[in-house]
Amino acid sequence: MIWACASLLIFSGWFVVTRFSMARNLQIWDITALRFGVGALLFAPVLLHRKSRLPPAAWREGFLFALLWGAPFVLLVALGLQLTSAAQAASIATTLMPVLAGLFAWLFLSEGQGLRRWIGYAAICVGLAGLVASGAALRGPPNIGGLLALVLAAAMWASYTLRFRKSGLTAIQSAAVICVWSSVIFVPAYLLLGLSHFALASASEIAFQIAYQGILMSGVAIVTFNRSVEQLGTAAATSVIALLPAVASGLAIPILGEIPTAAEAAAILVIVAGALLAARPASAAAVRAPLQSKEN
Repeated sequence: MIWACASLLIFSGWFVVTRFSMARNLQIWDITALRFGVGALLFAPVLLHRKSRLPPAAWREGFLFALLWGAPFVLLVALGLQLTSAAQAASIATTLMPVLAGLFAWLFLSEGQGLRRWIGYAAICVGLAGLVASGAALRGPPNIGGLLALVLAAAMWASYTLRFRKSGLTAIQSAAVICVWSSVIFVPAYLLLGLSHFALASASEIAFQIAYQGILMSGVAIVTFNRSVEQLGTAAATSVIALLPAVASGLAIPILGEIPTAAEAAAILVIVAGALLAARPASAAAVRAPLQSKEN
């Protein structure tokens, strides 16, 4: 739970910090380059050390991880941030992720979820629908493109989470290959296309983004999230992340001036209640049931 809460706090701040930076001088291209470029440098010693060298199969799995939870994921969430709000982006991407992870595990891995967890998933969906509806009543219809980008990002994150648990890679190894592959994929295109806005930003802004994007997000957050999945299991670890809307919305009030309405606050509380239900371990009987039926 400590690993999960640490990743929760860092991820919550990421939505607010990224939206804040995109409203100033740095753009999402700069943020993505910092996140994975610095992360690749940070993890290079892990991969270059003789005892830590990975076999080719691990690098192939890492490439898939980078596609699911690397640069493409960040760019999709950033697009959602631009087209919606910090609260909506944090709510959709992170609350749908545990629901989709549970659904994928049930459909493709025959993992039972238990009644309590299904009720939690349903509450998360109801709260999310209420949050989007209340935002639409206040600010007009939501941007469909932004919503679709966030839903796709949630599905990619859920798929990564399930594959990581089965991959055999450690938390640090997974974080390292994600950063290295994402850097290889994105940074050359970033430089060749001249997407940099660093000349417009102050040294303090760049230093802050290096610390948050490159060290906290690419280093600490990925490792802590992976450790929580290892120790709690997919469903419980991802459900803790569903608490992110409450934390992100609280941070967005003083930093971005985005104050949720009473309806939005109520919807977030429903999401939190659903996340707490879904985070509880499924009963042993619920887990065994699908396996027994499969054997029969």
